[in-house]
Parts: sequence; C-alpha cells; structure tokens
Amino acid sequence: MEFVAFLIDFILHVDVHLQNFVTTYGTWVYALLFLIIFVETGVVVMPFLPGDSLLFVAGALCGLGLMDFSATCAVMLVAAILGDQSNYAIGRYFGPKVFQWENSRLFNRNAFNQAHAFYEKYGGITVILARFMPFLRTFAPFVAGVAEMTRTKFTLFNVVGAVIWVLGIVTAGYFLGSIPWVKTNLDKIIWAMILVPGLVVIFGALKARLRPAT
Repeated sequence: MEFVAFLIDFILHVDVHLQNFVTTYGTWVYALLFLIIFVETGVVVMPFLPGDSLLFVAGALCGLGLMDFSATCAVMLVAAILGDQSNYAIGRYFGPKVFQWENSRLFNRNAFNQAHAFYEKYGGITVILARFMPFLRTFAPFVAGVAEMTRTKFTLFNVVGAVIWVLGIVTAGYFLGSIPWVKTNLDKIIWAMILVPGLVVIFGALKARLRPAT
C-alpha cells in the first residue's frame, strides 16, 4: 500500500519528485526517465504511469538548466520507440496463443479480420494519435500486434509518433515551463494533462457504444 500511495503521489506531483531526484542523483535521472517511458509504453499492464506530464516537466527542468535538453529528448525518444516496439511484439506473439485461434470461443475470425484490415488501413494514424492519449498509447501497439499490423508499417508510424510526441511536449515544457503563471499552476496543468485526454477517450468510447449498429 505504501508503494501504491507513493506511485499516486509521484504521478500527481511529478514535478517535485523529478526535481528532487535530479538534485539528489544527478545524471541518473536519465535512466529513470528511460525506465518510466519504456514501461508505460512497453508494458501493457502499466498504462497509468505519467507520460505527457513527465515529458513536459522534464522539458521545464531543461529550461531551468537542471537537465540537458538534447540528452533528455534522445533518452525519452529511444525509450518511447523501444517501448512501443516491445508492446507490439508482445501482442504479436501472445495474441494467437491467448485466443487459441479457431479452437477458442474467445476467437472470432471475422472480428480478427476486421481488426487486421482496420490497422492496415488506419493503423498509422491510430498509432500516432494514441501517443497523446493516456491508456490508449499503452494499448494501441499491443492491439496492433494482436491484429497483425505489418511490422514495417507499424515501425514507421511508431517512430513518427514518438518524434512528434517526445520532441513536441519536451520542447513545450522547455519554453513554457519558466513562465511564472505556468510554474505557479503546474500542478493544475499536470491534472489537465492527465484528465482531459482521458475524458476524451471515455467520451469517444461511450459515443461509439451508443451509436446504432448499421
């Protein structure tokens, strides 16, 4: 329970914890950043770790001179790419084994074919947009693997999405993090970066669920 309490506090006050970590452990912060981003994007059971807020705060600390901007971007970019590739590989490997294909009641060949066709046609934009959505960015690469999205296509959009996500948010934190209003309201900004995308996902899911079948 103490670990869970610490994890919740870390997610909600990532700015305080990350700055304290930099002050105490110095360059080891880059290993911590790599670990968090890799686990959040690469382990399907850890979708609740901070992603957007961590990138923004890391950029803000770079702007304050506490971290190196180039090293931060490089480490988090590699972690984001490898995380999604790992998640895709897990889905690709375990999907058929979990469903047991045609021998399982859980498996529906028609549904699988539809999912595969969807990811082949729209999977690229799905992988990119999911980067900015908590929970979705953890599950999207896994589902892409289960649906057998072409590996080369997934890798291409994985890299593109990671570049836009990491560089975009870290750069925003770098330039905006030193603004007095942003520094004063950083806790509210972190809450917004967690809740707003989550509410968008929930609204979209409810809308799709309530839409009449055609």
